[in-house]
Amino acid sequence: MAYQSVYRPGLFGGQVVVVTGGGSGIGRCTAHELAALGATVAIVGRDMAKLDVVRAEIEADGGKATTHACDIRDEAQVIAMVDGVLAAHGRIDGLVNNAGGQYRQPMNKISSKGFEAVVRLNLFGGFMVMREVYNRWMEKNGGSIVNIIADIWNGWPNYAHSGAARGGMLTLSESAASEWAPSGVRVNCVAPGGIASSGFDTYEPEAQKEILKFPLAIPLQRYGNVAEISGAIVYLLSPVAAYVTGATIRVDGGAPNARLCWNPPQQHSKSAPFAGFHLDVPPKMLTEGVKSTSSR
Repeated sequence: MAYQSVYRPGLFGGQVVVVTGGGSGIGRCTAHELAALGATVAIVGRDMAKLDVVRAEIEADGGKATTHACDIRDEAQVIAMVDGVLAAHGRIDGLVNNAGGQYRQPMNKISSKGFEAVVRLNLFGGFMVMREVYNRWMEKNGGSIVNIIADIWNGWPNYAHSGAARGGMLTLSESAASEWAPSGVRVNCVAPGGIASSGFDTYEPEAQKEILKFPLAIPLQRYGNVAEISGAIVYLLSPVAAYVTGATIRVDGGAPNARLCWNPPQQHSKSAPFAGFHLDVPPKMLTEGVKSTSSR
């Protein structure tokens, strides 16, 4: 079985797309879909073992991928990574700025070091990758950038550090969309809501318990999946989005629309997920339950 994309085969033939955070979750799925559509995918991350697994999966399905070790928080590594992709492929047509992460913590308990670390990963790191891809290739050759943010609308209690970083990434993208348009570069965002991916298993038990409450609190009453995020990313990278820049696509089940005046209806299962990714498996917390508590 191959990736079940809704887009036409060969859509990205001859193109090179960089996907950061490509070793798992949304990044892994997006890399698979782009490769299935003909792109050569440069998957980037800190864990080469994970990247090598994804590369092998893609190659087994007949796609093309290369792996590039990089901690996007380190400027020298980002520069070396972009230069490495260009040395290997000679071009960068698209960038999916997906690497990121956070942990659950009330705002008054977030340490200065913790706040700085989350902002450096989710905002500063993403900025550096954008800048270096633009300066080293896209300024003269054009391209498309998709930055992955989050469901930050109306604030993000217990994740204020990540909410601040993702909000910064949103306005950074909007600024870049104007500044870089004369170079033929489009810059957009995708904002995932609660997506059932391997990322769920990285949270501590108390956070996982809160995640389990999520579906009944939103209109579509389910988690999204990685293929539904990848589909939005691929749209923004595709030719049909040629007049779309500075925009954000929410993929969140209507979560920000569930206001206090909204009374959740009887539990339903009317929203059928799109099962496009043939190698996707649910996170362990949804199949094995939440493990015993631990402290950060």
